[in-house]
Amino acid sequence: MIITDKAQQFIDQEQKYGAHNYHPLSVVLSRGMGCYVWDVDDKRYFDFLSAYSAVNQGHCHPKIVGALTMQAETLCLTSRAFYNDSLGPYEEFMHQYFGYDKLLPMNTGAEAVETALKLARKWGYLKKGIPANEAIIVACESNFHGRTISIVSLSTDSNARADYGPYTPGIEIIPYNDVSSLEKILEEKGDRIAGFLVEPIQGEAGVFVPDDGYLKATYELCKKHNVLFIADEVQTGIARTGKLLCCDHEDVRPDVVILGKAISGGVLPVSAVLADDDIMLTMKPGQHGSTFGGFPLANRVATAALEVVRDEKLAERAEHLGKIFRDEMKKIDSPYIKEVRGKGLLNAVVIEPHNGKEAWDVCEEMASNGLLAKPTHQHIIRFAPPLIITEEELCEAIDIIKKSIKALE
Repeated sequence: MIITDKAQQFIDQEQKYGAHNYHPLSVVLSRGMGCYVWDVDDKRYFDFLSAYSAVNQGHCHPKIVGALTMQAETLCLTSRAFYNDSLGPYEEFMHQYFGYDKLLPMNTGAEAVETALKLARKWGYLKKGIPANEAIIVACESNFHGRTISIVSLSTDSNARADYGPYTPGIEIIPYNDVSSLEKILEEKGDRIAGFLVEPIQGEAGVFVPDDGYLKATYELCKKHNVLFIADEVQTGIARTGKLLCCDHEDVRPDVVILGKAISGGVLPVSAVLADDDIMLTMKPGQHGSTFGGFPLANRVATAALEVVRDEKLAERAEHLGKIFRDEMKKIDSPYIKEVRGKGLLNAVVIEPHNGKEAWDVCEEMASNGLLAKPTHQHIIRFAPPLIITEEELCEAIDIIKKSIKALE
């Protein structure tokens, strides 16, 4: 990749004054619209990361930006010390949209996961009758639920977890996509297990799609043992996989749903936890909250963002275009391509190192040719364009991917 002097000054500035907790691709972006972003030198790229699926509705969608600016001129923040005239309508909208009794609004995906963990423990003690301080949360190997101390306590990724101990107790880890492992731990410790936390597709692990029937089978086991089935749909939700929620592919209605990222179309940090009254109302005033959770800007933006998903039929678009993408990727005859997998427009190509090149090199070549994606776990490239991309644009982007891979051979 060629890095211009103009771009390099911004990169150097971050290196000098910012924490070194990210390793970005060497592009410096300055604006975006739809499925495209432009760098500081005005070079245009297809965005095939979508801010880790936060920008499902495309960059700077006019309806979402309009809702933001209109509300920003009226009232931005009240805290939850007072009522405001946008939260109630937003909560009712979410009830109608997803079908759960209650919404608990938060800001980031990690906060929503933490909220769900607290809610599961609270329910476990007050409703299930688990002895005090003995509640267990079961999670899966190779998960990615966020970056807090409690969440990295769930992680099996040494890079995310190392040197952050001591870790939060009350956690059990089992293999992903293994129904029998969940059955075994539920039979052994089910009386103390409050919740099973699972990603319907493990995104950060490399878009690892479980076997058909896995979600349904694990959900039914949770019902059998009176354990909450908690779906982390922060990345897979909001139409990304071809359904509104990824769990919808197996007609599974989780007890608790965790949402984030695309719930705001990438315009603001907005997240949410959904559950019915029997679970949600175990939390009382003062037992959980957030200054910004449910603030007026978030309420208006999230409502507009979800209306876009519905009105523009983005789930149906993701389902249709995702099949085209995977079919075309599988047609590429290259020693670099080991596997293609995904669902909807959440896809990955597993890269086999060749000629001393690996996934990072492929991403740099694609960036040189006008398409941005990012490796995960060194050998996997995740491809997740905004769902508003047209079939014509998708085919143009596929040509760039093919050209880039062939150029490295």
